[in-house]
Amino acid sequence: MVTTFTGEPTLQQRQWIAVLHAGDRAMLGGLSALAWWGLKNWVRDEITVVVQNPLSYEPVEGVVFFRTRRDLDRLRHPTKAMPVSRVEPAALLFAAYDRSSRTAKGLLAAVVQQRLTTPERLLEELEELSTLRRSRMLRTALHDISGGAQSLSEMDVRRLCVRAGLRPPNRQVQRMDSRGQRRFTDCEWDLPDGRTLVLEVDGGFHMEVEHWEDDLQRQRRLTTDKRTVVRCTARELRDEADAVAADLLALGVPGLSA
Repeated sequence: MVTTFTGEPTLQQRQWIAVLHAGDRAMLGGLSALAWWGLKNWVRDEITVVVQNPLSYEPVEGVVFFRTRRDLDRLRHPTKAMPVSRVEPAALLFAAYDRSSRTAKGLLAAVVQQRLTTPERLLEELEELSTLRRSRMLRTALHDISGGAQSLSEMDVRRLCVRAGLRPPNRQVQRMDSRGQRRFTDCEWDLPDGRTLVLEVDGGFHMEVEHWEDDLQRQRRLTTDKRTVVRCTARELRDEADAVAADLLALGVPGLSA
């Protein structure tokens, strides 16, 4: 591939170079395609290009060639100038072949949470991508997401409640804070004494100073004499679920039989 300009190419120029290098049927796929559609907080340095499986290409620094025997014309978005995979196959193929099943489920939750697609469209695409690796696990995750769990941490809360015998929370409840700003809480329980307990789950990016201060402000403004806001980290839900469940029980979350 020869370029007709000097200097460092932009991301879009590098994407075009990668796709053109792989031939006229190639397209952006995986996280590269999803970033092109607007996915945030899932940045990878390499560019993923989907190609037909029997073909091979000279290695290109910073480019990953994802080979598939599936019909590329069906995966590709039909109208975009940049050859790019549609959201649903890009997300599902990434989720099927990434090394981490947890990352796979988190990615599906992210594309729904960021409103790039819906669980229903992903489930329909999953049926079309027959014999897809991890299809049973992905189908279960999508059913969890369609039931209201819009992030991986919310699915972890749901599993925690099932295992600990706690009443499942209300999720993504719309609230007005003390300054009149509309907020959506992660998880809420209506307690027997008339109060409301809110659990906010902090992911990795919440640890950054700017987000951490925003979260503290959010917590203050959502707290009232009838609403208590507590927080935990996504790591605690994953590695110390029993301790989080015990804390929720001590704070008044009722069991399933209550």
